[in-house]
Amino acid sequence: MKHSSRSRFRAKLFLPLLACTATAWLFRDPIRTGVALLVAGAGLATESVEAAPQSRGFFNGFNVSNATIPTSEILSGGPGRDGIPSIDKPKFVRSTAANFMLPDDLVVSVTIGDRTRAYPLRVLVWHEIVNDDLAGQPIAVTYCPLCGTAMAFNRQVGNRPLAFGVSGLLHNSDVLMYDRQTDSLWSQLAMKAVSGPQVNAELEWLASEHLTWAAWKEKYSQGEVLSTQTGSQRNYSGNAYASYGQSPDTMFPVPTHRKELPKKDWVVGVIVDGVARAYPLKSLPPGQTVRDELNSAALEITYHPATQLAVVRRIENGEVLPSVKAYWFAWQAFYPQTGLWQPQ
Repeated sequence: MKHSSRSRFRAKLFLPLLACTATAWLFRDPIRTGVALLVAGAGLATESVEAAPQSRGFFNGFNVSNATIPTSEILSGGPGRDGIPSIDKPKFVRSTAANFMLPDDLVVSVTIGDRTRAYPLRVLVWHEIVNDDLAGQPIAVTYCPLCGTAMAFNRQVGNRPLAFGVSGLLHNSDVLMYDRQTDSLWSQLAMKAVSGPQVNAELEWLASEHLTWAAWKEKYSQGEVLSTQTGSQRNYSGNAYASYGQSPDTMFPVPTHRKELPKKDWVVGVIVDGVARAYPLKSLPPGQTVRDELNSAALEITYHPATQLAVVRRIENGEVLPSVKAYWFAWQAFYPQTGLWQPQ
């Protein structure tokens, strides 16, 4: 794609984003956000609006001098640190009281013990991180709309729980989180710290379900749902990334791309003892169970298009493994050696 056509695509893509997000972001930091949105709308979204601090080894105020990723690949997503506010005091309602939800809305669901909570993507898209405690377990529920990835983690790292925020930075188009205790940057899809005092520390990936609201409500009628009472002024009725989802292109550059699938084909990514594999949703037989072996582990993979739920399970003990629905470009960027399942 030539620069001019790329600029036209980004300008077209950001017009609906401007309409949905300008009011919400500008009240927090009008100068920074206004500059960022104008830069993005002009087709220059890959350029940081904080060039001077970056030249001194700081990005959005984060010291990246010991970064384990190329600093040239750390890009500003537009808003500054906490410009996209995490939800730190989440409130929940019963499913019968969630009248803001529609049947086809997607949620990411986390179950610990006998407690289940749903986190609607229509809320997560505006906040990207929820710091929660579920059944006594500190967890972080995260969502990157650019990669399509909703993932849950144990917030307990070492001997203390961490509170995560949105740094305003991206790597391979994926959100870089930060912890408020040490200002370390953490990669969502890599699941580890990439700079700061916590560098190379890993996050425990928790199993979650990505499914429609109608399916979740039927399966977990006694579950709780993240409410829209987030403490922020947001319009939770719209989808600011609708145009992005319909486009075959990424908004930010990703240095490498394997050609087996189009960039934005959906895959289910799973890792077994350090070995990654992706299962293209379009190749999985609807509603049927597929058997596979990954790193000597026998697996069953099931995908139901009607509910959009994909489940990866160990045959040996029935354990549901953590998995993530992701755009192919994102999964292969972080796991370049990933296997790619195809039907026999």
